[in-house]
Amino acid sequence: MRRVLLLINFLMLGVSAFAQDPNFHIYLCIGQSNMEGAARIEAQDSINIDSRFKVLEALDCSKLNRQKGQWYTAKPPLCRCDTRLSPADYFGRTMLQNMPQNQTLGVVHVAVAGSKIEIFDKVKYKAYLDSSAKERPWMINMANSYGGNPYERLIEMAKIAQKSGVIKGILLHQGESNTGDKTWPTQVKKIYNDILADLGMAPNSIPLLAGELVAAEQGGKCASHNAIIATLPQTIPKAVVVSSAGLTAVKDGLHFDSAGVREFGKRYAEALLQYSKK
Repeated sequence: MRRVLLLINFLMLGVSAFAQDPNFHIYLCIGQSNMEGAARIEAQDSINIDSRFKVLEALDCSKLNRQKGQWYTAKPPLCRCDTRLSPADYFGRTMLQNMPQNQTLGVVHVAVAGSKIEIFDKVKYKAYLDSSAKERPWMINMANSYGGNPYERLIEMAKIAQKSGVIKGILLHQGESNTGDKTWPTQVKKIYNDILADLGMAPNSIPLLAGELVAAEQGGKCASHNAIIATLPQTIPKAVVVSSAGLTAVKDGLHFDSAGVREFGKRYAEALLQYSKK
């Protein structure tokens, strides 16, 4: 009898060790270079980071003393070892300023610069990478850091994250490589649906926040795609479009600068907070 009780206690401890904490809010971050982090990390970005802001490392990164599948305080870079400042950085910081002290926020961050949305399609990704091998070998190397399948790595990390907390939403910044593609909203919807299904979550159960590309008035080379991004809520009921109007960018017309990224991250948070009030 004593052995049985000890076994029950052991099993209960195991269950509690992996129980979801409803006060640990987790967001998945996907996309291409602007989400990955293309803006310079400046001194102000690495100080005064609330320890309640966490990142789940998606790959081994010895130079940052981080290991795949482990939680760390979210000091940039949040994506891979050599990436830079992401909207996710200031999204998390802004959200925490509006959350009770007993709540924590974590991000699972998987992004690949220069990639089309197809890289996150669990069916199309292989053909897309194979077709891009000669034209963009650097992108293939980035994908290979995720085991050659960024979507699979995202789901793997998200499942680990679910042992600690509750997934509350998805942050997306992508579209430069799909500019003008009217099938983009439908492709995003498939990926959104696949993520929820593969994580055992109900359909249309969490918001998807999609940021606009560099605006035309800021010299955005792909600004025309913002009209397509604007239609996303017609395809995904819980999609929220985050405006890029007035955000400063670098001269290439593709990437936001550091100040622009900080403001963009705040806008992602503000858009989610406003959506949550509805």
